[in-house]
Amino acid sequence: MSSPEDPQALTPILQEAKEVAEEEDEGEGTVELLSEVAEQLVTDTLDFIIEIPDFLARIIAPPEPEKPCICSKMDKDGTLDISFDEWRDYLLFHPSANLHDIILYWRHATNLDVGEDLAVPDDFSLEEWLSGKWWRHLVAGGVAGMVSRTCTAPLDRLKVFLQVHGGKQFKGLTTCFQYMLREGGVRSLWRGNGVNVVKIAPESAIKFAAYEQAKRMVMQFGGSKERELTIYERFVAGSFAGGISQTTIYPLEVLKTRLALRKTGQYSSVIDAAKKIYHQEGLRSFYRGYIPNLLGIIPYAGIDLAVYETLKKTYMQHHNQHTNPSIFVITACGAFSSTCGQIASYPLALIRTRLQAQVITPGMVQEHPMTMVGLFRHIIAKEGAFGLYRGITPNFMKVAPAVSISYVVYEKCRQALGVSMT
Repeated sequence: MSSPEDPQALTPILQEAKEVAEEEDEGEGTVELLSEVAEQLVTDTLDFIIEIPDFLARIIAPPEPEKPCICSKMDKDGTLDISFDEWRDYLLFHPSANLHDIILYWRHATNLDVGEDLAVPDDFSLEEWLSGKWWRHLVAGGVAGMVSRTCTAPLDRLKVFLQVHGGKQFKGLTTCFQYMLREGGVRSLWRGNGVNVVKIAPESAIKFAAYEQAKRMVMQFGGSKERELTIYERFVAGSFAGGISQTTIYPLEVLKTRLALRKTGQYSSVIDAAKKIYHQEGLRSFYRGYIPNLLGIIPYAGIDLAVYETLKKTYMQHHNQHTNPSIFVITACGAFSSTCGQIASYPLALIRTRLQAQVITPGMVQEHPMTMVGLFRHIIAKEGAFGLYRGITPNFMKVAPAVSISYVVYEKCRQALGVSMT
């Protein structure tokens, strides 16, 4: 143990004082220096004692972290130096300070393909028109729709079988699925998917062009070209665009249904199916079920728009302008509104499919009525109201995977095409 005279046992301040005292003569200078040293020690000790409670308080109850300022949000690499890329990316991630604009931006920046393309198209901003992002969004959406429909094609064919044959031939989903596998094997589950994928491109292009033209007509009728369309005007323009696109590609819809229901060896290709249907049944067969299909656009587009706008307003009422909606919130809202639209228009879709599936040959006596109203009454009389919703279970089963797949593929295509979004 060190003695008090040992220099290593003294504090640095006392050691310094002792060295100075040894060099100076004994007298008043040494006394004053020791007094200053003692005073400094007392001051430091008191400061330490005062800081002990604050130190313990911080350990027991740590303070809440401060909210990052705008500079720290921009500074992604933590260098305290905001580069041009960081500043640019921040502005791209926050295209508007208005929550309404942000929700609209997210709405068309997410592609949801559930197999029914009857929804009202989304609007593009002036910046997206000038930069060429609009066609990149359309291309990415088309690719996402192709992949999504291909992955869910077995469920779509299962839906068509149940819509046409109902409970008369199949007791449930399992029985119908087993029949398809026995009749044509695993590959038969994708019958009709080729036409369903091919028609995406012309349908989207025609609808987009018709929607833009309809918007101009609506705005001219309203008296002002430089304004945002109301929900009712969007509904009118979207329904018009949907009617034009469905009228143009409807023969492909009939071919898709016939190919999905065909037996092994009945048709060798899409062209062979088109030729046989034309020669045996005439040109009119390619537009069977056209009226219920056209009428189905109105409830689908109207309810889809109304539900989505309601969910959007509810979100805006419960969140302030500085809270950006999550991509998952917008995706869920879009999927829910599309599902509600499908429920409302499903009876018309079922009647359309049954009319498309009816084979018309000269001299053949039809088992079921050949008109929309007659078929509707026949289903109510024979199967009840439940019969109008035959096959809706596989239709619901494909919503979740269709939305998930289309969103993921859309994101990858968007990134490959260089389209930025929030």
